[in-house]
Amino acid sequence: MPWYGWVATAATVLVLLVIVGLFVLGRPGVNVKLARELFLRRRQELQAEFFRAAAASGKPRGLRWTRCDWGSAVEFARERDTGRLAALVGVTIQFEAVEGSDMEGLPAVGNLRNASGVFFFDRGDWRTVGRAVFNLGPAEALAHFGQQYERVAAEQS
Repeated sequence: MPWYGWVATAATVLVLLVIVGLFVLGRPGVNVKLARELFLRRRQELQAEFFRAAAASGKPRGLRWTRCDWGSAVEFARERDTGRLAALVGVTIQFEAVEGSDMEGLPAVGNLRNASGVFFFDRGDWRTVGRAVFNLGPAEALAHFGQQYERVAAEQS
C-alpha cells in the first residue's frame, strides 16, 4: 500500500474514534461557570439585543414592543436534545397597538405581560433571537418545559 493509503486509513480511524468517543463520553461540555459569568457581564447588552430582535419580529401580530423591564430572576438550563446551554430571564413586557391593526382600541393591549426572555450559548458566546415565553417566569418555564430543558445547578461547571 502506498504511503497516502496509510494516511487515509489513519485519518479514517481517527474520525471513527472521535465519533465513538462522542457517543460514549457524551457531547463536549461547556464550562457552565464561565458561561454564567459571561452572561452576567454582558447581561445589559444581551437584554438590549433581545428587545431589538423581538421588536423586529412582528410578533405578536398587531402589537408593537414598547418596553422591557427586566427582573433579577435568571435560570440556567441545558437543552436535553442538543446539550446547548440556555438562560431564561424574567421580564415584564409592554406593547402598544399598531395603527390600523385589529388590536387597535382593545383595552387589554396596554396590560403588562409577564414572560421569560430566552438566551442561548452558542460558539462561545451568548445570543438571542428575541423569543419570549409568555405568562411564565424563569422557574415556571423550566418546570413547564421539563421535557426540553434540565436546570443547571449554580455550582456546576
